[in-house]
Amino acid sequence: MATPMASSHSTSAILLLLLCSIHSPSTAFYLPGSYPHRYHPGEPLSPKVNSLTSPSSKLPFPYYSLPFCSPPDGVVNRAAESLGELLLGDRIETSPYRFSMLHNSSASGGAAVFLCRTDPLPPATADLVMSRIDDAYHVNLLLDTLPVVRYVRNLAAPGEVFVRSTGFPVGVRADDGEYYVYNHLKFTVLVNKPRNGTTRAEALMATADAVELISFAAGGGNNKDGGGYTVVGFEVVPCSVEHEAEAVKGKRIYDEMVKSAAVARCDPSVVGMRVRANRPLVFSYEVAFVESGVEWPSRWDAYLDMGGIGGAGAKVHWFSILNSIVVVAFLAAILLVILLRTVRRDLAQYEELGSDLETDEHLAGWKLVSGDVFREPKHPLLLSVMVGDGARILAMAVATIVFAALGFMSPASRGALVTGMLLIYLLLGFSAGYVSVRLWKTLRHGDATGWKRVATHASISFPSIAFTIFTSLNCVLWYNGSTGAVPFLLFAVILLLWLLVSVPLTLAGGLVASRVRHIEYPVKTNKIARHVPEAKMCSPWVFVAVAGTLPFGTLFIELFFIMSSLWLGRVYYVFGFLLVVMALLVAVSGEVSAVVTYMGLCVEDWRWWWRAFFASGSVAAYMLGYAVYYLVFDLHSLSGPVSATLYVGYSLLMALAVMLATGAIGLAASFAFVYYLFSAVKLD
Repeated sequence: MATPMASSHSTSAILLLLLCSIHSPSTAFYLPGSYPHRYHPGEPLSPKVNSLTSPSSKLPFPYYSLPFCSPPDGVVNRAAESLGELLLGDRIETSPYRFSMLHNSSASGGAAVFLCRTDPLPPATADLVMSRIDDAYHVNLLLDTLPVVRYVRNLAAPGEVFVRSTGFPVGVRADDGEYYVYNHLKFTVLVNKPRNGTTRAEALMATADAVELISFAAGGGNNKDGGGYTVVGFEVVPCSVEHEAEAVKGKRIYDEMVKSAAVARCDPSVVGMRVRANRPLVFSYEVAFVESGVEWPSRWDAYLDMGGIGGAGAKVHWFSILNSIVVVAFLAAILLVILLRTVRRDLAQYEELGSDLETDEHLAGWKLVSGDVFREPKHPLLLSVMVGDGARILAMAVATIVFAALGFMSPASRGALVTGMLLIYLLLGFSAGYVSVRLWKTLRHGDATGWKRVATHASISFPSIAFTIFTSLNCVLWYNGSTGAVPFLLFAVILLLWLLVSVPLTLAGGLVASRVRHIEYPVKTNKIARHVPEAKMCSPWVFVAVAGTLPFGTLFIELFFIMSSLWLGRVYYVFGFLLVVMALLVAVSGEVSAVVTYMGLCVEDWRWWWRAFFASGSVAAYMLGYAVYYLVFDLHSLSGPVSATLYVGYSLLMALAVMLATGAIGLAASFAFVYYLFSAVKLD
């Protein structure tokens, strides 16, 4: 049993992690439940290969779909992958590369390691390699969960600035029209030996309970060399080298081979290994280990800087947050004026006159619709279901971001974010059923008849739309032989999770809501609906459409980084910033919806339910517009109708989810505003 002191330490550590994730995203962070693997000199390291990916084509393909070298036994084993990794299209497999800790393959610069010499390429295979080069496909390797990184010159400042990118190209098409493959890889593994065998982050996480169970300096039970070395970086320089025939004659895998001048220089701008039909390819590599001052908790910083998140990028995040805070304060001031000045003045005037709201000629505006303001809107079932689904999506987003900000969904655990989102969404089926039926019962003034139909629709509406889009896109991926296609078995598992977990929980939530006491309205509803006067200037729906600009303004900068992570393969891990942006989005959505609702009531239009939903939900239309902008200006290299179809499909799904979530926020805020407004009205 944990002592109070131990509990206090754990709480302090969690709060410290959250504050650090918000304050400085590029500083060292620790991943709860994740500990470094210590390697001792001579201990083998096994790099793994992942799917081939391209910024131009959104179809990942298996690594061994190209004529690369296989492991020495010819058997390719698949690594155990999580649900999220499979959904993301990862296919992690064993590679032929073999490293030994601190053992450079080219000690004193004398030798490289021979990997293999392929059979002569059939014409179809040669054409496939050329096609992958034209589509800018990259080879992705992993070492100790770290993706391989390469340095390329920044064309804007040649010779001064180097820009990192993960993976390396399959090859290049030279100015002479010939295709060349990168067949020699110069690896650099950065290692760190922690002082006294324990890092500061490990000491922080060693609470009163855990310190008695975990010996960090032991390095997994082996205490030699002070706990061994950790891998803190994995870099590569790809080269295209024409190996001499005599140098590879009779060579077997992992044999040393004398470096030629081209291999020793390893200049990516100089090419030599042509891709031609009926001609073999020769592959080789070398590896060097370099001790680095980077500590294990900080080893992901370089990947965060790659996406413009650290350094100057952090200033952009702060600017976005400050801009959003100004918007929130501005809208809050408007609501304050409405509630503390306008409303109270009108109420005071009404009490002084002491007359009936419907007959006094001196009163106008929102006071005249008190008998209709809580009238059941059109399509109450659809509204209830959409709000229930929106509440579920919002709760999933908040829970996922909080867990990620605390470090429980790290980039080291590939696919953990997607897995967590899916599982949280399934478990929150209860909230969807509860909110949908509770709103349905409220709209019908306490009548819960038909709650089963409402809960059933809530359990299948948005999931069925998402499942239809997902299935359609998955069929496209299946047809093209991409690793992005979800295997049939996993497809069946997802369907069963939906039917056996999500649906029952949604029905259970609806059952609970049907038995909860409904909300009593502060005013009575007339039997005959009041006539709504025609708009004098413009339709209230114009204000609804314009209102979406304010919520969009709070998130569009963060949306750029999210889109870059989804479509350009950059690492996104600034969940502290995202949590703040999410809070600001909730505040802005609620405020703008309340303002639009009040404007409608002031012109005696009591039909506010749907307008309240779409006033904040209209941000989805601006997101779709931004998606088109991003496609044209940032993904201009996107090639082929298949990639465009994937982009459009997932963008529509994302916009629909955002519309439901923000719409639910707007309706809840507007309902609270209207309820407070009319609860102050005293009717005879």
